[in-house]
Amino acid sequence: MQRREFSQSLAAALSAVPLVSAGSGGDDLQQKVAKACDVLAAAVAGGQVRAATLHVRLREQRVSACFGAAKTPEAMFLLGSISKPVCMTALMTLFDQQRFSLDDSVSKYLPLAAGSGRELMTMRHLLTHTCGLPDQLPENNRLRAAHAGLEEFVQGALQTPLLFRPGTAYSYSSMGILLASRVAELLSGQSIADLVQQAVFDRLGLQHSVQGLGKFGLADVVPVQIEQAAPEAGGGDPTAKLWDWNSEYWRKLGAPWGGTHMSAADVAEWLSEFMDQGERVLTPATAKLMVQNHNPEGLESRGLGFDVGRNSGSRGCSDQTFGHTGSTGTIAWADPEIRAICVVLTSLPGRAVEPHPRELAGEAVVRGLRLMV
Repeated sequence: MQRREFSQSLAAALSAVPLVSAGSGGDDLQQKVAKACDVLAAAVAGGQVRAATLHVRLREQRVSACFGAAKTPEAMFLLGSISKPVCMTALMTLFDQQRFSLDDSVSKYLPLAAGSGRELMTMRHLLTHTCGLPDQLPENNRLRAAHAGLEEFVQGALQTPLLFRPGTAYSYSSMGILLASRVAELLSGQSIADLVQQAVFDRLGLQHSVQGLGKFGLADVVPVQIEQAAPEAGGGDPTAKLWDWNSEYWRKLGAPWGGTHMSAADVAEWLSEFMDQGERVLTPATAKLMVQNHNPEGLESRGLGFDVGRNSGSRGCSDQTFGHTGSTGTIAWADPEIRAICVVLTSLPGRAVEPHPRELAGEAVVRGLRLMV
């Protein structure tokens, strides 16, 4: 694209960005996040990102924006791994009911294969990525190609070799979150999709959120730029169209490690439950517990499903920050120090480019907000 053509398309994109503000001082907040909007508008205008939304909160002030193929701020994106703390929020409603303890052995609920220290694996290990299970099963692609249900992934996770004895190391584990979700299903008598809907989304009054697809269809959710996705998501594999991130199979499966669809504002509303301890979903003590570090010194800091600490947000966030990113191109964080929440959802997979526009937009949000507080 020639420089003049790019400038014209960028100007058109910037002028077309719809912003929605609410609450006192919203216009001021809109100005403070303008540079973040510039980042996302430029990424869309340059053809790097096809769709994006932004939602920022500072105390009672709120601003939303949408870009490209995301025609409204309520556009629903595949969250990727932000799904993990969303689903663990549903699990922790059962903790509030005293249905399980974090130090319960996983074998109390699930028939783990014997050996390799599996008897030491606790619920806390599953939620903090210290359980020893791999991120994805060796047979991940085969299961997805066969359109396996979650139960088949569970059976694989129960048998797959551990990377280390539980509690002795850290290794990011989607399969740990899967087994925790299976315990939630057994304790509640509901599918994880139904539990998330009833225990989280309904209690928060969210209208643009669903685990899997539910009542929605493929046309209601934003496609991922799958050609730039990770191999385990079907990226770069022309034979994977029936099981990749954009397939009806994957979108309907509702995998607790990556299958949640939400709008940016809905993600922010869910995060507010932990920053404001609104007691709509969890007790204040449990909400606080989820965003505290549970791992011993020397291991990566993790809450219960959440990433915690300054590295869990954008550059410039405080040590109090908690949140998560998603490999589908998403980031969401809350920083209690400045009473702010930021959600950036894009269609560009996280591995596609460095630095990713979600990171640049998030950093611009932090810089703008710190001028206000």
